[in-house]
Amino acid sequence: MEWRERIHSDPKILSGKPVVVGTRLSVEFLLRLFAAGWTGDQVLRNYPNLKPEDLRAVFAYAAETAHEERGLTLRP
Repeated sequence: MEWRERIHSDPKILSGKPVVVGTRLSVEFLLRLFAAGWTGDQVLRNYPNLKPEDLRAVFAYAAETAHEERGLTLRP
C-alpha cells in the first residue's frame, strides 16, 4: 500500500496534521475511531466520502511512522 497517494499534510488543513486526501479527516481521528471499537464498515458508512483504500492507507501510514519513531515506554 502506497499511503503517500492518499495521505497528505498541509499547514492550512488541521494545522498540518496528516489527513486523507480530499478530506479534513485526520489519520489520528480515524485511528481513534478504530481504537474506540468502530469497524471499517461503520467508518465507511458514517464517512461516505472515504474508500476502503483510504482506510488501508491510514493503517499503512501509522505502521510506517510507528516503525520510525520511539514509542511510549510501557511498564510490565
